[in-house]
Amino acid sequence: MAEKIEMVALSPTMESGVIVKWSKKVGDEIKSGDVLCEVETDKATMEYESMDEGTLLNILVDEGADVPVGDIIAIIGDKDEDVSGIVEEIKKAAKAEKPAAPAASKEATSAPAPKAPAAKSAPVVTSSGKVKSSPLARKMAEEAGISLNTISGSGPQGRIIKRDVEEAIAAGPATQVASTMREQVIPVSKKRQVIAKRLAESKFQAPHYYLKLSINMENIIAARKQINAKAKEKLSMNAFIVKFVAEALRRHPQVNASWQGDSIVQFGRVDVGLAVAQSDGLITPVVRNCESKGIQAIDQDMKVLIDKAQNNKLQPDEYTNATFTVSNLGSFGIEEFTAIINPPGAAILAIGMSEKTPIVTANDQIVVKPMMKVSLSCDHRVIDGAVGAAFLKDLKDMMEDPIRVLL
Repeated sequence: MAEKIEMVALSPTMESGVIVKWSKKVGDEIKSGDVLCEVETDKATMEYESMDEGTLLNILVDEGADVPVGDIIAIIGDKDEDVSGIVEEIKKAAKAEKPAAPAASKEATSAPAPKAPAAKSAPVVTSSGKVKSSPLARKMAEEAGISLNTISGSGPQGRIIKRDVEEAIAAGPATQVASTMREQVIPVSKKRQVIAKRLAESKFQAPHYYLKLSINMENIIAARKQINAKAKEKLSMNAFIVKFVAEALRRHPQVNASWQGDSIVQFGRVDVGLAVAQSDGLITPVVRNCESKGIQAIDQDMKVLIDKAQNNKLQPDEYTNATFTVSNLGSFGIEEFTAIINPPGAAILAIGMSEKTPIVTANDQIVVKPMMKVSLSCDHRVIDGAVGAAFLKDLKDMMEDPIRVLL
């Protein structure tokens, strides 16, 4: 018997998904667990595994289509089973959901409207970085010594065609656009939509306040250098930071918490999310149980998760439900910034760059030390100012004197 295959939510926040690639074709035998297709969710590109068995009888959605959760994407059934009636039923239902276009008036259709000249747009650039143009237009522009970046396109979707190049040649160099800047309209990806929604909710629902201080990184830098001199694989500075954060959270459980409306949950584990930039947004892979792991184990977990994040291969359980988040922009040369809290956590630590800074010692001596500015964003519903300050001070003390972690 034929089964309708629906688009399912492959991530907790997924409302629709784009079919990137069909892994099976019509007529293929399907077993439970077989990958039907690859789907781009709001977080990553994931494999859609079939829960049904049989023959793939019909594919209703083309590659590249954006499909809402719950819509039918394929039909699986017995070999040679006739599903034309089901397909027609699905198509009729889809048409019924679309609003009908307003009927044209009699006057509007009595005579054809004069054809307007083709509208021109700024050069449109493809994902590969090439200006969208026809082969003939490219050849003509090359022969005339004209850059396609200086020509406006009047073809479909702003494509540069023969007429556009001819007009540019006739206009002469005096009227050609010299700037290589391009105006682009970039569709908002599912990931960017979710990022915008979640961060807006966090910013406007959670009353943020910020605590800032500078940390002397001299001893941690020396310890890392000593460890890496003997280690087979170099440990990242982020691994050290996450380990000290985890220890501070273990000592200050009020910060390792979440607002639940009618209650506050203090987590019995320290799961630290690390913000990772992607081409279309950011994601926070989560290192689990950091309170019970050493720096080397944390570093190994981070490397695996970051590699998956950069290749859109993270599974939902690898990027959700962090109890605390760290965002480090020091490698970009950022001295100091504040970050928006990543739910369900009640705090996020923003890390700036470590730079040589003159400071005054207790003996009124001026010395130069590698100082790193950090900023703790707290949800005031969960973390009072004194609690957040005590956490941040303890973190600073431990990072400046790592032996404290053993005490």
